[in-house]
Amino acid sequence: MKLVKPLYSVYERNLAASIPSERLPHHVGVMVDGNRRWAALMGQTTKHGHQKGAERIIEFLGWCRELGIDVVTLYMLSTENLKRPASELGDLVGVIDDLLRELGESRIARLQPVGALNLLPDGLPETVASVTEQTADVEGLHVNIAVGYGGRQEIVDSVRELLSDAAREGRDISEVAESLTADDISSYLYTRGQPDPDLVIRTSGEQRLSGFMVWQSAYSEFYFCEALWPDFRRVDFLRALRDYAGRQRRFGS
Repeated sequence: MKLVKPLYSVYERNLAASIPSERLPHHVGVMVDGNRRWAALMGQTTKHGHQKGAERIIEFLGWCRELGIDVVTLYMLSTENLKRPASELGDLVGVIDDLLRELGESRIARLQPVGALNLLPDGLPETVASVTEQTADVEGLHVNIAVGYGGRQEIVDSVRELLSDAAREGRDISEVAESLTADDISSYLYTRGQPDPDLVIRTSGEQRLSGFMVWQSAYSEFYFCEALWPDFRRVDFLRALRDYAGRQRRFGS
């Protein structure tokens, strides 16, 4: 048993060395799924599962910094999650609030909220605003915190803002409709100005997007991992990156 850990470390180092740096994704989207199932398997409370998931997020962002990943988007709280029972939602929001404060204090990355912040429970929007300001000058890793996020809602919000701007400019709606392009909508997304995700990872074995970055992921590569998020290891991440590096991206062609 004493040999297992050193051999595993050697395997992990060799795996990392096998991935060409120029083949790494610039933007990684992660659906941090499986906290509740992990808690149930461990005989723990759902809140404990979310706490373990939050700890893994901190580790994961450290791995991203080490590898030189530019942008990470973490799907942490969907618009559907907001419909959960008040007791469970309260625990989840509390864990997210604590995590955001820790990330803000650590300044491990520049944090940006993406989502309908007006839909969030009281207190969380204030924390989001605070950590966004606290990390605004951090260089290197940029992390989008998807809270109160839904892909369809994002597109609706984008079109609504686009039309509102057009109305303020005195433009005719029929003219706007005639000239509307995909780039126009992209320029109003929550992630405006950022590259689309090259790689989207979902843990827990589920193989669906669940509304995550519906617009931006049109040409993303997807990697589905069986591990529940609290069990997601650095080697699992490296395997996802190796898989991505070996793919030939076609961008719809």
